[in-house]
Amino acid sequence: MTFHPSPPQLTLLKSLLFVAALLPFGRLVLFTLTDQLGANPIEFITRNTGDWTLYFLCMTLAITPLRRLSKWNWLIKLRRMLGLFAFFYVSLHFTTFLWFDHFFDVSEMWKDVVKRPFITVGFSAFVLLIPLAVTSTNGMVKRLGGKRWQWLHRLIYVIAALGILHYWWMKAGKHDFEQPIIFGTIVAVLLLVRVFWAWQKRSKNNALAGTASEAG
Repeated sequence: MTFHPSPPQLTLLKSLLFVAALLPFGRLVLFTLTDQLGANPIEFITRNTGDWTLYFLCMTLAITPLRRLSKWNWLIKLRRMLGLFAFFYVSLHFTTFLWFDHFFDVSEMWKDVVKRPFITVGFSAFVLLIPLAVTSTNGMVKRLGGKRWQWLHRLIYVIAALGILHYWWMKAGKHDFEQPIIFGTIVAVLLLVRVFWAWQKRSKNNALAGTASEAG
């Protein structure tokens, strides 16, 4: 079944998605104001913002497979917003780390980044997300050129892998691997689908090139 929303419907859909994506942040604010963050508020905020970063990364990666399988090409118009919300929540995640763990002492924060591998990979993922967020506008697409923009935004695959590794190492101390495995499986499937499609496209192109060569 093909569904093509009209411009007003698409605008409404984007508005609803925007509001829904802010709900986890609103919940954090509400819990903070009503003292419902539990015995360890910093851990609650850190875990919550980290989880939602991964949720939005997974949703961003899921757009292309969903678009290709459903033929709903309009889904691509939602990808930028999802990616920017991933950056929004990872920024909150990092700010929590810098503020509550280090009280904005950058030198102490950097020592922590260098010394602890799970923070190193998490910080690396955050840094790699910055150029993707900065170049998310239509103007930057034109400025960089379509191909260079696409190559830059393929960093999302590396970022997702680093995010999973960060989460895995963080949970390793508690021997709690259930959620990292779930996230890792989702990301692996979304990446393997892309690898399969790339292989399929290359095989088709090679076959066409062989046919053209024989005909010539």
